[in-house]
Amino acid sequence: MLSLNEKDIRASFVNASRKEITDLSLPAEFAELDWQKLDYLGWRDRKIARRAYVVVPVDGQPVGILLRQAEAGMRSRAQCSWCQDVHLPNDVAFYGAKRAGAAGRNGNTVGTLICADFECSANVRKTPPMAYIGFDVEGARADRIASLQERAAAFAAVVRHVS
Repeated sequence: MLSLNEKDIRASFVNASRKEITDLSLPAEFAELDWQKLDYLGWRDRKIARRAYVVVPVDGQPVGILLRQAEAGMRSRAQCSWCQDVHLPNDVAFYGAKRAGAAGRNGNTVGTLICADFECSANVRKTPPMAYIGFDVEGARADRIASLQERAAAFAAVVRHVS
């Protein structure tokens, strides 16, 4: 992912009001982020409960999305729709996002299951188990990274109405 500064991040949001953008808190560790190990930037707001943000690269441009975590908890162990890790070391949450533009102002939303604390980039970089003799571990890891990037970008495209 391309390195972003605070101004770039705030300018990238497609489904947030000016007030929501002004009120957002950047991640506590923002200055120490290793951008080379991120496929998207995701974080929970430290000040506003159940609010989170993701910034996803789409066609070389950052697309920021304001998310709201569902109030109801998961009844069973869910799988993240983005990293699709079957050995998740973390919880998954349902996040909803209002669509950009008039659709969002009319109350249209879209939702997805994502790692609760946005650990997807780390999950897809773990060494996958050896499936069979001659299994290309590095190729499998590269495929998982590419798939995460595609799924995150597809969600961002739905939010901003790009197909």
